[in-house]
Amino acid sequence: MRYMFTTTLITLVPDAFPGPLGVSILERAREKGLWSLETVDLRTFGVGKHRNVDDTPAGGGAGMVIRPDVAAAAIDSIPRDGRPLIYLSPRGVPFDQQKARDWAAGPGLVFFCGRFEGLDERVIEGRDMEEVSLGDFVLAGGEVAAMAFIEAVVRLLPGVAGNEASLMEESFEQGLLEHAHYTIPREWEGRPTPDILLSGDHKRIEEWRANSAKTLTKHRRPDLYAAYSKTPKFQPPETGDEHD
Repeated sequence: MRYMFTTTLITLVPDAFPGPLGVSILERAREKGLWSLETVDLRTFGVGKHRNVDDTPAGGGAGMVIRPDVAAAAIDSIPRDGRPLIYLSPRGVPFDQQKARDWAAGPGLVFFCGRFEGLDERVIEGRDMEEVSLGDFVLAGGEVAAMAFIEAVVRLLPGVAGNEASLMEESFEQGLLEHAHYTIPREWEGRPTPDILLSGDHKRIEEWRANSAKTLTKHRRPDLYAAYSKTPKFQPPETGDEHD
């Protein structure tokens, strides 16, 4: 029996949650007990009369840095239970679908949502934090990135998606972007649905979708297509005449 997938977020803005995580299939899954979300207010671990959580950077420079003692106190207040501790940072390793699958296979996640200029390096090292990035850009804080990570992971949990078979046809699952989609009306503004998709020939439809995925990936993500092209593809074993 699988334990509930638990996500904990250390943040200066706990009111930002659940946000978009509290709607649609994610909220229904949370109501069914498939996952849980809890926040820890970093400010409650601040020091002094004003609960300060940050101070000026050593060596000078603009902005403020979150103190290691404050961050560690918040982190140490949470039972980890084998969950990875993620620091949301633009300098982290890029988040991708494989990481989403890896995280979904575990017991849950603990996120530290940074603010200001960042987090003191000593607590990152001392608490073995894994730095992960949403992309090559900078946000005001880690909360939006955490929401994106959680949505990408939770939708992969058993019982969350309405049609789990559809998860295997999505972008990145086979090393390619997903193929183009069409629905009714059959013609819209002079643009028809490709005839082959209306043919009922499932083999030809699958071939069309595979080619569509390859074409889209080649044009939009040549880096993905190059990696896909180098990946060995399954070849059915050759059959010969056993009497030869």
